[in-house]
Amino acid sequence: MATRSRTTRAAAPAASDTTTPAVSAKANAETTPEAGAPPAARAARAPRKTVGKTSGKTADKTAGKTTDKTQTPAPRTAATRDPERTSAAILAAAVKEFKEHGYGGARIDAIAKRANINKRMLYHYFGDKDALYLAVLEGAYMQIRTAETRLHLADLDPVEGVRQLVLFTWRYYQEHPEFLSLLGTENLLKAKFLKRSARIFDLNSPLLSMLSDLLRRGEAAGQFKPDQDALDVYLSMAGMNFFYLSNRYTLTTTFRRDLGAKEELARWGEHVAEVILAYLKA
Repeated sequence: MATRSRTTRAAAPAASDTTTPAVSAKANAETTPEAGAPPAARAARAPRKTVGKTSGKTADKTAGKTTDKTQTPAPRTAATRDPERTSAAILAAAVKEFKEHGYGGARIDAIAKRANINKRMLYHYFGDKDALYLAVLEGAYMQIRTAETRLHLADLDPVEGVRQLVLFTWRYYQEHPEFLSLLGTENLLKAKFLKRSARIFDLNSPLLSMLSDLLRRGEAAGQFKPDQDALDVYLSMAGMNFFYLSNRYTLTTTFRRDLGAKEELARWGEHVAEVILAYLKA
C-alpha cells in the first residue's frame, strides 16, 4: 500500500510535465528569434510590444484627450488655414452687431463670439473697432455697387435702363435693411468714418458713370431732357425709396394704411420709376 501511494504521488508531477513541452515549444518559438536577432533588431521590436500593451486603456485615454483638445481650437485652426473665410465671417458678424446696436452699442466681444473666433484673431485681421466699422461700411457700398453692375445698363435702352435701376434700388433696400441701418448710423456720426476712407469715392463713382451714360444716350435719342445731372436723378430715386422704408411704421400708424404690405411695396417701386421717368421725359 505504501509503495502504491508513493507511486501515485510521484506520477502527479509527471502528468503536469506532459504540458511542459508544448508550452516550452511555444515560448521558444516566440523568444528564440529575439534571442538570436542582432541588438538593433531586438531594440526595434521592443517598442512594438510596448505599443501593443498600451494601445488599450492608455491609447483610449490619450485618444479621448486628443479629440477634446482638437475640438476646442478648431475655429483658430480654420482661421489660420483660410484667412479669406475668416475675414468674411468677421465682417458678417460685425454687420449684424452694428445693425442691431449702432456703432456706440456694438461690442468687439459680441462680434468675436458671432464669428466664432477670439478677440485676438479679430484684432489681427482688422486692428480695432474703428477700422472694423469702416471696413463694414466700405463693404456695404461695394456690395450694392457690384450688384448694380450686373444690370448691364449700358446694354439697355435709356428709358428701360433708368426703370431697371430704380426698381433694383428699391428691391435692394428691402432685401438689405442692414445697408439702410448702417447709412443711418453713419449719418448720425456725420460721416465721421467715411471721411477716413481713401476708396469710398472710387467705390461709388461707377454708379454715377453708368447713370450719366443712360442720361446722355437718352438725350441723344430725344427721350430725355438735356443736361440732366446724374447725382440729382440718383438722389431723387434713392431718397423716395429710403424715406418710404425708414418711415413706413410711423406712416402706417399715422395714415392707417399698411405700407409694409406686399402690394403696397410693389406699387411704390413702380410709382418712383414713373415719377423719375416723367421728370426726365423730353
